[in-house]
Amino acid sequence: MSAKRKAKAKAEQIKGQVKETAGRVVDDRRMQAEGRTEKTKGDVRETAEDVRRTMKK
Repeated sequence: MSAKRKAKAKAEQIKGQVKETAGRVVDDRRMQAEGRTEKTKGDVRETAEDVRRTMKK
């Protein structure tokens, strides 16, 4: 189950990075902000999963 969560977090990070880059290309600040937000949510999810794994040991 934790591998699934970690993969979801990575996917969210990548999606956010792509969205942020696309926002830069088309000069859309809102899209850039949404991309940064999604990337940050992915970072937080990944960190939370790392903490869960550490606490289980």
